[in-house]
Amino acid sequence: MSILLDVIRRHTSGEPVGIYSVCSAHPQVLEAALQLALHSNGVALIEATSNQVNQDGGYTGMRPAAFRDLVQAKADSVGLPRHRVVLGGDHLGPNAWQSLDAGAALAKSAVMVAEYVAAGFRKIHLDCSMACAGDPPALGDALIAERTATLAAITEASWRSAGGEPPVYIVGSEVPVPGGAHETLSELAVTTPAAAAATIDAHRAAFTRHGLEDAWQRVIGLVVQPGVEFDHHQVIDYQRAKAAALSSSIEPVPGMVFEAHSTDYQTPAALKSLVEDHFAILKVGPGVTFALRETLWALSDVAAELGLTPGQGSLKDIVLETMLHEPKYWKAYYLDPDQLHFDLQFSLSDRVRYYWSMPEVAQACAQMLESLAAAAIPMTLLSQYLPAQYAAIRDGRLKNEPRALVRDGVVQVLHHYDDACNPAARGRPLKL
Repeated sequence: MSILLDVIRRHTSGEPVGIYSVCSAHPQVLEAALQLALHSNGVALIEATSNQVNQDGGYTGMRPAAFRDLVQAKADSVGLPRHRVVLGGDHLGPNAWQSLDAGAALAKSAVMVAEYVAAGFRKIHLDCSMACAGDPPALGDALIAERTATLAAITEASWRSAGGEPPVYIVGSEVPVPGGAHETLSELAVTTPAAAAATIDAHRAAFTRHGLEDAWQRVIGLVVQPGVEFDHHQVIDYQRAKAAALSSSIEPVPGMVFEAHSTDYQTPAALKSLVEDHFAILKVGPGVTFALRETLWALSDVAAELGLTPGQGSLKDIVLETMLHEPKYWKAYYLDPDQLHFDLQFSLSDRVRYYWSMPEVAQACAQMLESLAAAAIPMTLLSQYLPAQYAAIRDGRLKNEPRALVRDGVVQVLHHYDDACNPAARGRPLKL
């Protein structure tokens, strides 16, 4: 983890640098992130979430070793050396098993974190902030920290067995809901400096009780709420004045920065301000798959204009039909029947991301891209449906090839994160 630790060291020494974490298992998103890291001479931090990837397969059907193999194969294909790829685990804890009692959920969590570390994941976000069956609705710092330290002991044992670089940790109790807020938001309370300090103290004490003093030296980030979030239809933008006290509170803590979740859809200026204000690890997930869906929807319209839509319907039709037939990934989120058709496609929480790996959707997507590649997309249609990619092609920065167009849709988002985290490289031409 020397690459990641160097970023943290530089930041805590006064450089306004950071790193962004791409939380996605979609192959095109992974390729985009890896290509951008290659282009920028940087590092690709790729994280799998506990819902996506676990010992039961998650919603992707992958266990940690399979996800590692996917990422490494993609890195090899784009020419990014493997030592410039950092694998992380996001929200590792009881999140996927909240319906179980705490003992059973933590036992499942222990198996999961051990598999992650054994597979080579070295940035480990331990998240025990959620209540399990029988727990009170809100857990206190002490209980969260105790459960976190229990899992940290498992990860340390797994690392010692597997060998390699030691893992680094992210902890915290004010953790935003994975994938965005379920309810409509109007305003967010920023974590107070006192609450952040109490969380650090509780976790330090719990690590010490478990004999994990060495592991505590590798806790590099604390998850807090800087006042950024999104719900189905709106974004709560970062206001640095409201987070000023929180920002300065981390400065006396050696070797630690803040990790900001739910930074999806923040403006480029907000992302730069977050990094400057010690939220030096930026997490993005639904924001990049939302961009992926936007690009694929545009290409679906292009295919329709070219008469390439097969008898079973367009990609849009097949995705929406699959979502309606398999509602488990959105039914607890989209509750307004009059808004359903809109939210299935355009909600910022992007529940579409759960469906790209389903066989019928993956096949329809592949067929559409193959048909468009064979037909050659007219530039006039690109100007109509994908104007940013049209401009990039005209400038010689992008090939008129369907898969390249899809990747570029994602890169357009990730480029803002790259600029925010690497101020010395801002303004360079983006040509992938």
